[in-house]
Amino acid sequence: MKREPRELNVPGIAYGGDYNPEQWPEEVWAEDVRLMREAGVNMVSVGIFSWALLEPAEGEYDFARMDRILDMLYSHGIAADLATPTAAPPAWFFKAHPEALPVDKDGRTLSYGSRQTFCPSSPAYREAALRMTRTLADRYAEHPAVVMWHVHNEYGCHNGECYCDESAAAFRVWLRTKYDNDLAALNDAWGTTFWSQWYYDWDEIIPPRATGAVPNPTHQLDWRRFSSDALLSLLKAEREVLLEAAPSIPATTNFMVMHNFDKLDYWRWAPELDIVSNDHYLQSTDPESQIDVALSGDVVRSLAGGAPWLLMEHSTGAVNWQPVNRAKTAGELRRNALSHVAHGADGIAYFQWRAAKAGAEQWHSAMLPHAGTDSQIWRDVVRLGADLRSLSEVRGSRGVAEVAITWDWDAWWALELPSQPSEKLRFQDLIRSWYEPLWRAGVPVDFVRPDADLSRYKLVLAPSLYLVDDESAANLTAFAANGGSLAVGFHSGAVDENCHIRLGGYPGAFRETLGVRTDELFPLLPGESVTLSGGGTATLWSERVALAGAETVESYTSGPLAGVPAVTRHAHGSGTAWYVATRPDPTTLASLLDRIRAEAGVKSVRETPAGVEAVLRRGPDADFLFLINHGGVEADVEVAADASELLTGKNIDGGAVRIAPGEVAVVREPR
Repeated sequence: MKREPRELNVPGIAYGGDYNPEQWPEEVWAEDVRLMREAGVNMVSVGIFSWALLEPAEGEYDFARMDRILDMLYSHGIAADLATPTAAPPAWFFKAHPEALPVDKDGRTLSYGSRQTFCPSSPAYREAALRMTRTLADRYAEHPAVVMWHVHNEYGCHNGECYCDESAAAFRVWLRTKYDNDLAALNDAWGTTFWSQWYYDWDEIIPPRATGAVPNPTHQLDWRRFSSDALLSLLKAEREVLLEAAPSIPATTNFMVMHNFDKLDYWRWAPELDIVSNDHYLQSTDPESQIDVALSGDVVRSLAGGAPWLLMEHSTGAVNWQPVNRAKTAGELRRNALSHVAHGADGIAYFQWRAAKAGAEQWHSAMLPHAGTDSQIWRDVVRLGADLRSLSEVRGSRGVAEVAITWDWDAWWALELPSQPSEKLRFQDLIRSWYEPLWRAGVPVDFVRPDADLSRYKLVLAPSLYLVDDESAANLTAFAANGGSLAVGFHSGAVDENCHIRLGGYPGAFRETLGVRTDELFPLLPGESVTLSGGGTATLWSERVALAGAETVESYTSGPLAGVPAVTRHAHGSGTAWYVATRPDPTTLASLLDRIRAEAGVKSVRETPAGVEAVLRRGPDADFLFLINHGGVEADVEVAADASELLTGKNIDGGAVRIAPGEVAVVREPR
């Protein structure tokens, strides 16, 4: 049974970052807390990588430093998000338990000397981690500084999959549970008659290690599911220890809903947390990274069931782990942070408080940079603290959306397995291509599991749902039949939950709903494009679609499929189902989605000039309209006549607010 969530006892919007005072002489600590107060910091995460200092030898503990840190924070009015330090076991642990080291797909045992250098299925690691967690929790459960537990850190960031013998044994146990100890059922699900892969004994099954040809797709898919669950079992075990020691303190762990992190099925993880948290970092190569900020925030808010969430890590400037690590431009720090708040965050935190002078992340930006307080980053950090204090009323308010986009980790994993019709298909790219026009138009979006309750939405988009089980397909079909508008992207519905192709023509599970049937796929080569009847172009994908009740909206006008439908519309029940059988250019796709949402009766939260992002959070007595000017020119936006602007504290005269280039306005509109 799901527990009632515990709330974070921090006033207003939480603000801070990872604090690692153990990296500095103790005389620096006083300056740290003084500057934290100056910046408006009210909560910091501590102890994330402190296992080696807290337990210098097995069973021997030294909490003197942590005692002083927590006492100091409390005396200065700064709350602590206290971490279990289990993401970085000490060297002594691996000397005693070398079998706990992870093994990669090629059979190489990886060494300790960084972080997350453990096998998630290692009994020795689990025992040591829970012992450390229990000892920490018992000591600090009643410390007045501790307002939240930070379980582990970025689960699966570096050890999302381990291929050792311990993992193989755990995988077999997981499979026995999934298939009710029925080996014939596993063989059927995996299609093991292909390439003589039939298993006669559970002990014959191993992880999908490096092999000479393409591994079995369902084997790989079940492995991804198992690997996510193996780490989830560690979270649940630590969470239960913390709950026993401190029943009233909420717990979180930092997700990584960001570019190309696909290791964990967060739909399964989120219900285990009192507060959903996320880490998000910009990609230096993304020319419009503000779109990824928004998309990520909407996914995390959706994982939280629409409730506010916490941003546990992002950067004030450059990171250190990309090929080229660019600094943020003027105003970008502030815009990024307030965009996260706009999309549901009730807390903003950075990695880290003070920039490190040594170690693997010494070139990672921080709230207090290497240059100290005489720096633009510090001035921006102080300004942001003041901004967040002025937004305290926003806390607890929620987003509003009439549009949902399906997001499914099984479908993501399956789509990007080897031997697809095109290796260029990327789940996140396809999702973003549909999300972006809605973002530009100021249309709020929720993300949903395909089997979720869809009754509150007018429009559901499934840009990429390659894998879908029967229940989810029926759920989406019923949504359209009952009056909703459904739009489906190419190569969706193709396989079932076991990665078996749905026979009879594509798009498989959605043929009848969409009123089309495809008999052959024609993926396009890199650089290749085809023209469309509406005047646009399309790339990446095409297919030979035949109408089976649907009408043609766009057709191909060049290439081998000239004259064949590329976009279709079908009346299904009392609703409408659209099929987009290619990847239209951005302008064409935006126009198409405008038409689809107009027919569905979906409107923008506010009409804004190009370059101005509009996001709405709804409180019990007022709406909070965030207007973020990503463009280079001044912009005016109409608002309610009795509105006020929270960041300046001024009433708005004339029913319009003006936002300078690169600036942000947060408008309170009473209801």
